[in-house]
Amino acid sequence: MAGKKPRKIRVDLRKNRTPAARQKDFTRAHREEQLDDLPAADAARMSGKGELSRKRTIVGEVTEDDRIVRAVDESRCLRGRVLKAVGATQCTVQDDATAALYECSVRRILRTLASDERTVVVAGDRVLFQPIDAHRGVIERVEPRQGVLSRGHQRREHILVANVTQVLIVASLAEPHLKPALIDRFLISAAKGGVSAAICFNKADLVNLAEFQAEIGLYSRLGYPTVVTSSTTGRGIERLRQLLHGQQTVFAGQSGVGKSSLLNAVQPGLGLRTGTVSETSQKGRHTTRSAELRQLDFGGWVVDTPGIRQMALWDVPAGEVEAHFREFRPWVPRCKFPNCLHLEETGCAIRQAVHEGFITRLRYESYLRLVLGDE
Repeated sequence: MAGKKPRKIRVDLRKNRTPAARQKDFTRAHREEQLDDLPAADAARMSGKGELSRKRTIVGEVTEDDRIVRAVDESRCLRGRVLKAVGATQCTVQDDATAALYECSVRRILRTLASDERTVVVAGDRVLFQPIDAHRGVIERVEPRQGVLSRGHQRREHILVANVTQVLIVASLAEPHLKPALIDRFLISAAKGGVSAAICFNKADLVNLAEFQAEIGLYSRLGYPTVVTSSTTGRGIERLRQLLHGQQTVFAGQSGVGKSSLLNAVQPGLGLRTGTVSETSQKGRHTTRSAELRQLDFGGWVVDTPGIRQMALWDVPAGEVEAHFREFRPWVPRCKFPNCLHLEETGCAIRQAVHEGFITRLRYESYLRLVLGDE
């Protein structure tokens, strides 16, 4: 474990399924005939176990990002990469040495450690697992993650994929409609997770591209690699292959934008399921049920993720949002107040830049929704 000597760590366990405990003084009170003070027969006489009883001592280390890494007997384990995770317990792991596939469960202690994370093991994780036979194993440890894409879900962090180098944000120009605000959310999540981002504008065959030059040009000028594609006509597919070559890329976007269709076009033979878009709601139907890591013949890996309709940011306070809007940076120091949120403050240089056309109103309105918490 990174050369550090393991030590004993007192850790918290999840309490969501903790059995209740009887009050220890119930019998004593009865003997002392304090009957008037006793709870009624139908009243609650159970209490949750104390905090101490939901702790456990393990041997390991704490990483810089406060993750707990268990010490395990590495001589009995194999190293591998999670290709697919289904639920909280079952994963498909590829052995690094032989490329053999193992269907692995997750050691219970890993699932019960208290954490802000919604899922213990995700696609892309580097793990140590103990083989049971030639096809099955148990994940003993998840190694520290490098690049992640995550979102907030029910007040916890939902990591979609780990150990990637690039996020390809797939947005459709039609069916469903283009949503620049969703692109901005993915860009911030990628930056927060230490991952570079590129943007793919798909379904170019369904629109007049001249009507979308402003949006496409905007992100290109901001320095994000962009590509315009159509899996139907083949437009932009070769450029897309160039972006994916040698990278660990996660395809991300809302349902129905054509992520699976693009991957089928990039590498014929993948055979990923594709779906359609509702004509009334303009929302896609889920065809990809779980994130899955796939190797590309021309070099690199890709992860096709389930479509996302809402991308709640995780651990991005309102005061930090401005740092993720590249075009804001030259103007922020010119604001009159150092804690300016660029809403209605006097002497705000950002609002002045929007008024003068240096910052697009489209991006400023996207910023406002993020700061104000609007979906």
